[in-house]
Amino acid sequence: MHDVAHNSHAETHFESTETVRDVVIGLSDGLTVPFALAAGLSGAVASSHIVVLAGLAEIAAGSIAMGLGGYLAARGDVEHYVSERQREEREIIERTHDEEEEIYVIFEQYAVDRASAAPVLAALKQNPTAWVDFMMRFELGLEEPAANRASRSALTIAISYVAGGFVPLLPYIFVHDSVEALKLSVVITLIALALFGAIKGKLVGTGWLRSAIQTISIGGAAAAAAFLLAYLLNKHSL
Repeated sequence: MHDVAHNSHAETHFESTETVRDVVIGLSDGLTVPFALAAGLSGAVASSHIVVLAGLAEIAAGSIAMGLGGYLAARGDVEHYVSERQREEREIIERTHDEEEEIYVIFEQYAVDRASAAPVLAALKQNPTAWVDFMMRFELGLEEPAANRASRSALTIAISYVAGGFVPLLPYIFVHDSVEALKLSVVITLIALALFGAIKGKLVGTGWLRSAIQTISIGGAAAAAAFLLAYLLNKHSL
């Protein structure tokens, strides 16, 4: 007799995609925007104190703005889902034949003929809630958002932004000269971007090396552009 536990098939899929997306949004912006701001100010001012104050102000404002944006986006998803579900609930009553035809069309996409799909349709018609659930998922591609999705999304993005934002500012807190602090900030932030990109790539399955290079490139380009712009403007004003 075969060992059932030994032969059982266990699939491992990463399911917390929404949380990962929020962390990615918060951390990536938290690492790049304050990094770019600090680099830009380093090209214009000599004191790290000014860079730190400006960076902290940006982190506070940025985390609030990003968190609010995440909240509104998540609320929009909820409202869209509710609206579409109400429409489907009306249509299975008012346009029953059309909805039945849509069931057949869905199954045809999976090479299931009408005769084979008919028993499934008959079963769904006996359970209107299941019928609506089926149409929401397979016709519209919508999943019901979690009840606390909006507030959780806002908090996750805001915290991730703050955590990422402090990384490039750390050298400016301990080193008075902004140019020297910038050099340390570049090294620390690029390492953080690489680690963040590698972990993100590993979690979502896109490849850790590719993701690390991508995040380093984006963050480095943003900081370089901000530094060059501030340097040129400051030089022109003198």
